[in-house]
Amino acid sequence: MNAWLLAAAVLLVGGLGPSLAVALHGPAHRRLAGVNLAGTVVTVVLLLLSQGFSRSSYVDLALVLAVLAPAGTLVFTRFLAGEDT
Repeated sequence: MNAWLLAAAVLLVGGLGPSLAVALHGPAHRRLAGVNLAGTVVTVVLLLLSQGFSRSSYVDLALVLAVLAPAGTLVFTRFLAGEDT
């Protein structure tokens, strides 16, 4: 295990866990912020894993996720537009 993989593991536990907890509970605007943060954390974890395993294909996956995560947040916001919070 090198430093890149250790950083990915720490970020996965320390960053993704709380953001998923926020995304699962609470009012809609807090859940939206949790989903948005989870997309960012997963993107960074994939970049750290690509460095740790020396695989360039993980960088491609992280870049695709970085583009699609905000689009998913916009779709989620569109579904919440009719809901009174």
